[in-house]
Amino acid sequence: MNKGLFTNNTDLWSTPRWLFDKLNEQYHFNLDPCANSKNAKCEIYFDEQVDGLKQVWDGAIFMNPPYGREIGKWIKKAYESSLNGATVVCLLPSRTDTRWFHDYCVKGRIEFLKGRLKFGDGKNPAPFPSMIVVFGGNYE
Repeated sequence: MNKGLFTNNTDLWSTPRWLFDKLNEQYHFNLDPCANSKNAKCEIYFDEQVDGLKQVWDGAIFMNPPYGREIGKWIKKAYESSLNGATVVCLLPSRTDTRWFHDYCVKGRIEFLKGRLKFGDGKNPAPFPSMIVVFGGNYE
């Protein structure tokens, strides 16, 4: 069992490859703004040292933000980037009772994922449901 998935030891949840590939087929991502050298899904990515919150996001962005207390800042950045022409596809925990969900997610297209994802090399599913939120671009 990957104990990191069931504790507060981490707020980084590595995107399942099959899910990224499915989304990338449709959106052709050029940037992963919340990554590191081990979990980046795009050739161009921002790690903690670069701080994606301080960078300009444009093009087709795939965002799987840290799921900790700062998640709202990442979702706000995704939404605001879409207002400047970016398409931002977000993999998020389905937390419909949060301020960030009501302030931003409801302004995008939401797809709730069936079941629970297995993140990274985890053998067990996450202890929460997930959703995809798309800001900007052509959703269809």
